[in-house]
This record gives sequence, C-alpha cells and structure tokens, in this order.
Amino acid sequence: MTKTSTRVLLIAAALAATVIGFYVARQIDRPAPQLASGTWFPQARAIPDFSLVDTGGATVTRAVLVGHPSLLFFGFTHCPDVCPTTLIKLAAASRQAAVPNLKVVFISIDPGRDTPEVVGRYVHAFDPGFEGLTGTPQAVAKLARSVGVVVARVEQPGGDYTMDHSAVVFLTNDAGKVVAVFTPPFDEKLMAQDLKASAPHLAGGH
Repeated sequence: MTKTSTRVLLIAAALAATVIGFYVARQIDRPAPQLASGTWFPQARAIPDFSLVDTGGATVTRAVLVGHPSLLFFGFTHCPDVCPTTLIKLAAASRQAAVPNLKVVFISIDPGRDTPEVVGRYVHAFDPGFEGLTGTPQAVAKLARSVGVVVARVEQPGGDYTMDHSAVVFLTNDAGKVVAVFTPPFDEKLMAQDLKASAPHLAGGH
C-alpha cells in the first residue's frame, strides 16, 4: 500500500469517527420530548420476552415489537366502552401523526373468548393496519404484570363476566422498549402532537 493510500484511509477513518462521535453526542444531548398527554420516561424500559399468538395464529415473541415504534393497548373485544373508544382515538392519532412505521398493537386480556380470529375481526374494524395479539391466560397475565397493567375478572349475574383493566397506552421505540405512557382521558389531537414530538427519539433505541 502506498503512502498516499494509507493517508486517504486514515483521513476516511478519522472522518467516520468524527461523524459517529457527533451522532452519539446528539443522541446523548438531545432533550427528552415534552408530552402534553403522556409521560416520557427518563430511561427506556425493557419488556421481558413473551410468547403470544397473532391474528393469523402464528406464535410471536417480543421480536414483533423490534424494528419499528408501537402503541400498545391491553383490552378485550367484549369491552362496552373504554376499549373501542380508545382504539378509535389511536387510529385517529396515528393517522394524524404519520410517524414512519408506527404500529398499533392490541393485546387481549380475555383469551378465553378472544381467539385469534375474533381479535383480528375486532381490531381490523378500527383500522386494517392494527395488529392484535392473544395467548394463554398465563402468558397474557405475565406480560400485563411486566408492564404494570392491572387486570381483574369481574363476575356478573347469570354466569357472565367482564374484565377490569388499566386503560393506558404504552409507546415503544424501535428496540421494543417502553419510552412513554399515555393515560386517559385520551385526546387524539394532543396524542398526535406528542407522537410527532417523540418521533426523533424512537429510532436507534437501545
């Protein structure tokens, strides 16, 4: 290798190191977004691995959340008010925000009634791009607990039942970690603004 070639390689390496250093510095120095309708966490929170089933019947793990940001909502298809209202607002907020590759993921807390087919019909009625997950009661309960969602079965007269649960929405980054939480009452316009403000912080997460 000639001296000229060596010098060119050294210059290229130095330039690459400078660019990488500048990018890392920007990531570290970038202030956290100020959310109007949610709370941004000081540190991203990992979600333990899980094994659930998508609307096509395929087994999915935490990897389903990696590679794109997501809005996670735990609910059930027999929910009379909170769940459908929330999904309507999530559909509107995600459309208005237009965050690249953002997905809305609905996780059923009532797997006894919410089969993959039932969940699929339900979520796609709100938006064809929505994803739905269900699974065994144990797997769903474990995932809900891991992110702090409280779930309780409430017996009703005649042998029927309903489900009480925390009506919160989690925002995950492209590493599948929770970076923010939205709590009711939900305002789709404010949530859309928050999603836009969060967009620069959702890529390259660790």
